[in-house]
Amino acid sequence: MSDPTSVIDDLREESEELDALVAMLNPEEWRTATPAPGWTIAHQIAHLNWTDRAALVAVTDADGFQALVDRALAAPGTFVDEGAEEGARQTPAELLTAWRKDRAALDEALRAAAPGARFPWYGPPMATASMATARLMETWAHGLDVAEALGATRPPTGRLRHIARIGVRTRDFAYAAHGLTPPAEPFRVELTGPGGDPWTYGPEDATQRVTGPALDFCLLVTQRAHRADLALTAEGPDADRWLDIAQAFAGPPGAGRPPKGTAE
Repeated sequence: MSDPTSVIDDLREESEELDALVAMLNPEEWRTATPAPGWTIAHQIAHLNWTDRAALVAVTDADGFQALVDRALAAPGTFVDEGAEEGARQTPAELLTAWRKDRAALDEALRAAAPGARFPWYGPPMATASMATARLMETWAHGLDVAEALGATRPPTGRLRHIARIGVRTRDFAYAAHGLTPPAEPFRVELTGPGGDPWTYGPEDATQRVTGPALDFCLLVTQRAHRADLALTAEGPDADRWLDIAQAFAGPPGAGRPPKGTAE
């Protein structure tokens, strides 16, 4: 993506939609449990604020971001939860103010980034569009957790196109995260967008294929639903294996969500 403006705009819209969902909650509602074990709504928003702030440092201060990486390496299994816990101890008003301030600063920094710029991250370095896409992906995924906790519904939008794209592009990363060698052959991914339009990736003649709704694919790569509950079809053993391990987020493999009707 040569011009990142569209995904930065979509990131802002996604954040504002989630902001509207939580802005009027009372303090007790902020302590509502979400599908992520041990995380309340406050933890979810605190995590988004924590990662927005980390992204801001990555975009504006590479040396400062290296210090964040060093801290993460010192506590590889706990640093994410610790960041969410620290933020969740704020009052809802303080947390909302911090999240709004930091995401606005990140929006400004991404728009001001030089063409072709690449920024460090906890995974591979990312271009401006990729950084914005990663933030949109997390905002959407954690927003789903918040909505589920509140019994609310967030209809899928065309913004999912960015998440589907990063889900496809991180195929090899998902294999590597599981200690596996990525297949040499590219896959064909054919998805149906929320409006019924086709979203396609990879060569048409690929023998390894994945098809299904774009929403389901995005739920899979963000590990917000178990594969058994999604209408995704794999053709070929490598594509089938990918659907078991897919993840579009940096870091070690997550535990994912159990199938519906299964106790965690």
